[in-house]
Amino acid sequence: MSDWLSPAEAEAVWLSLKVAFWATLASLPFGIWVAWVLARKEFWGKSLLNGLVHMPLILPPVVTGYLLLMLFGTQGAIGRWLAEIGIVFAFSWTGAVLAAAIMAFPMLVRAIRLSIEAIDRRLEDAARTLGASPRQRFFIITLPLALPGVVTGSILAFAKALGEFGATITFVSNIPGETRTVPSAIYSFMQVPGGEDSALRLVLFAIAISMLALILSEWLAKRVAQVVEGR
Repeated sequence: MSDWLSPAEAEAVWLSLKVAFWATLASLPFGIWVAWVLARKEFWGKSLLNGLVHMPLILPPVVTGYLLLMLFGTQGAIGRWLAEIGIVFAFSWTGAVLAAAIMAFPMLVRAIRLSIEAIDRRLEDAARTLGASPRQRFFIITLPLALPGVVTGSILAFAKALGEFGATITFVSNIPGETRTVPSAIYSFMQVPGGEDSALRLVLFAIAISMLALILSEWLAKRVAQVVEGR
């Protein structure tokens, strides 16, 4: 990669990969739980929860970044308390992870929820009649059968996190080596004379990764489905 990209470009690429990886990994347990709740539970406020989960898809990313800054900034309602114990999100790569995770969360939940809803509930009912607890039913029946959706959602969330820009630059700025991901680097290179070539290389990289993620998600989902079905 260093033969094709300059040190500044490679730095942005590796930071983006790190941010996208941790954003996907950190949000995955929450995504599975929320998807299961939305797919299997009926309760007052379900529509509100569903709306909150999908809100990042509707709000302008800058608004999401601003809200994150108000909540998790060093003077924010939550950020002030976290700063006292040494946890700082604003203007750091961990803040970029938080922003990317929130922006990618709706895609993750959506894919997993659809996969869970497609599972025949009679399988879970049969396990219950055999004495399986709710936790056992989830880990033995529901989660394995929902793996295609988990895989697809994780890859799509990774791709979304990799391309996140608006919320990230609003919340953690554009600091080289710390928060300058690929989209931020493209924006920066476009602002300086002679930066068009660097911007173009990063654009091509972003397109390639996005297409690879889409193709890989389809292939892995089919493979996992075949394994689950025993084919």
